[in-house]
Amino acid sequence: MSKNLVIVESPAKAHTIEKYLGPDFQVLASVGHVRKDTKVDKNTFDVTYEIDPGHKKVISELKKAVKAADKVWLATDEDREGEAISWHLCEVLKLPKDTARITFHEITKSALEEAIKSPRTVDMDMVASQQARQTLDMLVGFDLSGIVRKKVPGAISAGRVQSPALRLVVEREQQIEKFNSKFSYKVKGDFGFEAKLNQDFDDTTSLRSFLEQLIGAKYTISAVETSPGTRKPAPPFTTASLQIEANSKLGFTTRTTMNAAQALYQAGLITYHRTDSLTLSKQAIAAMADYVEKSYGKAYVKVRNFRTKNASAQEAHEAIRPTDITRETAGKNDYERKLYQLIRNRSLATQMADAKLENTVVKITTPTPYLFEAKGEVVSFDGFLKVYGRFKENELPKLTVGETVEAKQIVARQTFSKAPARYTEGSLVKKLEELGIGRPSTYAGIMSAIQARNYVVKGESEGEERQVAEFVLKDNKISEETVTERFGANKGKLLPTPIGELIAGFLTDNFKNIVDYKFTANIEKDLDLVADHKLERVKMLRDLYGPFNDSILSAEGIERYNNARLLGHDPETGKAIYAKVGKNGGFIQLGDNEKTSGEKPRFAPLPKRKSVKTVTLEQALKQLALPALPRSLGKAKDGAEIIACSGPFGPYLKGGKYNVPLSKEFDPYTITLAEAEPLYIKKRDSYIADWGEIQIIMGAYGPYVKGPGRRNFVRIPKDVDPKTVTEAQAKSYLENKPKKRSRRPTKRTKRSAKSKKA
Repeated sequence: MSKNLVIVESPAKAHTIEKYLGPDFQVLASVGHVRKDTKVDKNTFDVTYEIDPGHKKVISELKKAVKAADKVWLATDEDREGEAISWHLCEVLKLPKDTARITFHEITKSALEEAIKSPRTVDMDMVASQQARQTLDMLVGFDLSGIVRKKVPGAISAGRVQSPALRLVVEREQQIEKFNSKFSYKVKGDFGFEAKLNQDFDDTTSLRSFLEQLIGAKYTISAVETSPGTRKPAPPFTTASLQIEANSKLGFTTRTTMNAAQALYQAGLITYHRTDSLTLSKQAIAAMADYVEKSYGKAYVKVRNFRTKNASAQEAHEAIRPTDITRETAGKNDYERKLYQLIRNRSLATQMADAKLENTVVKITTPTPYLFEAKGEVVSFDGFLKVYGRFKENELPKLTVGETVEAKQIVARQTFSKAPARYTEGSLVKKLEELGIGRPSTYAGIMSAIQARNYVVKGESEGEERQVAEFVLKDNKISEETVTERFGANKGKLLPTPIGELIAGFLTDNFKNIVDYKFTANIEKDLDLVADHKLERVKMLRDLYGPFNDSILSAEGIERYNNARLLGHDPETGKAIYAKVGKNGGFIQLGDNEKTSGEKPRFAPLPKRKSVKTVTLEQALKQLALPALPRSLGKAKDGAEIIACSGPFGPYLKGGKYNVPLSKEFDPYTITLAEAEPLYIKKRDSYIADWGEIQIIMGAYGPYVKGPGRRNFVRIPKDVDPKTVTEAQAKSYLENKPKKRSRRPTKRTKRSAKSKKA
């Protein structure tokens, strides 16, 4: 048995570390937290911990390894969460308080050797800070979720950090709804190069008057101004900026980015990926500068040191960078390879020279007081742009003052002002970081939480079309045309659902502190003070939880929150028409509630891309005129009646004994028999054999046998023709299907640990 036992959180991390430390070290993984908090005393804020049932086998193996080892090293991550895991391991494994604790921000041989030379003990202030955050989130989340579920239809939960994030998305949507778009005419001239007029026009009368003055006009170059410019590289990546850039450039979600970054870190390919520091080590800077000089030449080198502006940046000591800058590609899959390339290029760019630009502004006189201006920009030295960033050059022809130029055409297009842009995952992370809400490691969880609870969804619309006016002056004639353009695309943008809007409204009305941006940011500062031994954990919790608990008690008396909106009255029956939110989202209601009126109201869904706040009476009447569900579409050619239905899992078609889920492109209220029949036939034909409770179905990944009950299926071997399988064989496949692999980690010996892949 090895003399030294090193404990980390992740099996993948253990595998990488064991390669570097040699035969005297055994590296095992705790597989995350070994204990979980089960309850909190609201008076003393003492926490009761229990061993996670899924970790009993892991703990048993760790205890055996501890007994056999001469020395134990705790090497969990260097942030608060990692510090807490080390403390839990000390408690569960009954390790002495002076057990060696080592941290490193990259998994390399030199970093590990350096860490072992200077161990410390578990930092109990950092542990207290993690406990304070966990306790606060647990108390607030439990109490707040309970009251929200009671008072808001469709609500699942509410949290300390996800609630301000939801509020941001909802407020942005409200800004868009209130935005009053105005138009103006913007004028461009084609002189062999594009130039823009330095004046917009608000109406067609003044625009026409201007264009008429240009008929037969001569245009003269009145000024040619050139000036040098530079562009500097961006700083190295922090966790937040990596998530923002990966979303913008690669289209990655925050969760995808963090998963890929974690895999790269655990494989020893990048430095620790949870950090808000901009610092780079002297060795890393020297290595990058050397690589730049050898690859691109000395002119491309410019050594830079970056300082972290955020005073609370304490989670790690370096920005995210490759551990070996000479490694050009790395990663097991496309996600990891693309992210590694992004990190490497950004890191290299930080030690490269500024890009040098040449800016040109050309001014062209007209018979009016207004001027056309053309702007050109070309790169005279690419510098860091050689490896990172995009630049679109616009080179103007050689022009001199006094020279006349000819206008091929002048175009004035009606241009509408744009509402504030909806958030993407990346831009929402950027906003949260600006406000000081959350920590780098929590952003991915926030994005996932608000979407998993259906409070926020990603838009799918490519936008709508509208007609815009365009005036063209060409060959001394003015013509008016109408062109089509798209606007309002929301694909990939974050949109609040009706339930999300309702929860945000409820919290804003009743729990201002929870959704207040400054209050939430101040909590993060208090947690930092606890970690720095400047604030006591219990005092912090008492000061924050006391007023919050009073708000919870007050909210018990609040009526159920619906925010129903009266749209008007039905012209035929005179009954009231409402837009409301229920547990499944927004809907239209004709008539008052049955308890009030004694008559059951009628319901209809909201129109597509409309919310409770934006739907009109006219639109609601059209929805109420839709046929009721289920509705018969008619009979298919095989005689089966096809019915459009709506169930708890969404709209679907029922054809004979087959149910066909409807994709978003089909509406159960308007789908026709001609559209539905091919969907039914495809579903019917996917059934190769049907013996009642047992069927053979052709699925997306090949044929399989489905048995009674949920998730009771088994794939048919590739060398077997599914059409030849009998009922008895199908039963045999089900009875002898492979058992599901246990998610618990298997026992690892020293020998197997070296050979087993992460």
